Amino acid sequence: MKYPEDFVWGVATASYQIEGAAREDGRGESIWDRFSKTPGKVLGGNTGDVACNHYHLYKDDVALIKDLGVDSYRFSLAWPRIVPSGVGKVNQKGIDFYRRLVDELLQCGISPAVTLYHWDLPQGLEDKGGWLNRDTAKYFRDYALVVFEELGDVVTSWITLNEPWCSAFLGYGVGEHAPGKADYLSQVLAAHHLLLGHGLALQGYREMNLPAEIGITLNLAAQYPLSQSPQDMRAARQVDGLQNRWYLDPLFKGRYPEDMEEFLTYLGPHIQEGDLELISKPNDFLGINFYSRTLVFADEKGQPHTAKPQREVTAMGWEVYPEALYDLLVRVHEDYGPIPLYITENGAAYEDVVEQGRVKDVKRQAYLEQHVAQVARVIEAGVPLKGYYVWSLLDNFEWAFGYDRRFGIVYVDFDTQERILKDSALWYRSFLGR
Repeated sequence: MKYPEDFVWGVATASYQIEGAAREDGRGESIWDRFSKTPGKVLGGNTGDVACNHYHLYKDDVALIKDLGVDSYRFSLAWPRIVPSGVGKVNQKGIDFYRRLVDELLQCGISPAVTLYHWDLPQGLEDKGGWLNRDTAKYFRDYALVVFEELGDVVTSWITLNEPWCSAFLGYGVGEHAPGKADYLSQVLAAHHLLLGHGLALQGYREMNLPAEIGITLNLAAQYPLSQSPQDMRAARQVDGLQNRWYLDPLFKGRYPEDMEEFLTYLGPHIQEGDLELISKPNDFLGINFYSRTLVFADEKGQPHTAKPQREVTAMGWEVYPEALYDLLVRVHEDYGPIPLYITENGAAYEDVVEQGRVKDVKRQAYLEQHVAQVARVIEAGVPLKGYYVWSLLDNFEWAFGYDRRFGIVYVDFDTQERILKDSALWYRSFLGR
């Protein structure tokens, strides 16, 4: 397997999943604080109040990252830690924490790749309608400009949004994630405002003439029809439209997919003049989070459904199908390129057991090995893939699954906060030759 000399290898986390310190140093309430404390929303009644206590243990965690030998660390900022109510007064203590974290990374020779929004919307903005309120896009721009001004001299890569599909569909369409709203068509409006926020933040960043690259991260899945029947192929196309093209097309083609008629009819009155021009402003790169493929079939009425996996699955029930990573990236390059691509998340959850101080996570290691091999194939095919980030550095708060799903290559004992490098982490370090 061959990789370019300047290929970026990294690990990734997200603020609410690891930081803890939920009520310290002026941090405001987020939608995940509120959602996780609502009975029945999160498995085991877990919250991110403490999580991995990264807010206090960040120096130890940076030492772990350095020990792995990666080039870059992708993490997100907590909007309510910086602007507690979502708009207005800035909390300097929040800015200072992230400045200390970035300085620590740079001292260790690790490039900080910073995500502005990884789902922890300030609850104060949700009380005003959240991402269903067009003004939230403008508040996001204002928050982004504060961050660019305060950290723009030290951050080497920016990501505006992480997985707007999850924010919109899971948060507003079906209610499985915060804020827990369940109105299928509302996701369309939320998605538009998320993309508008991205465009506004990107526009503001360009006007500041800062040197670092900036882009967006989408969670994309390769959709495969269960059979080659016209019905199944049409169903797979529908699912692709919902998860992939509804975000890729406005970002890179300046329009929403024409075949998504129900969505277009609903959204049409909400699209204002200039929206799509803002949304489609050029990015420096596209981040792609990849975990699995989707098998799709049509029922008797032609409606799409997800078929059962045909191979081994992870603890999330997601099929291990590494070839789909190759298929997806080649497709994105051919349909939306040329643009530099990064795999900003890739990993797997399994049930880990500590035995004599060691975690033999054979399946996770195999998962990573197989996907890293596909990365080499993608590069050989001429796709401008620039980097790969393992999800996740640490076991953490896995959203609606609480602490029941472990994605980390570093084991976390949530009672003692002890960290243990799993065998997958030892493999990654060896693979990198560090």
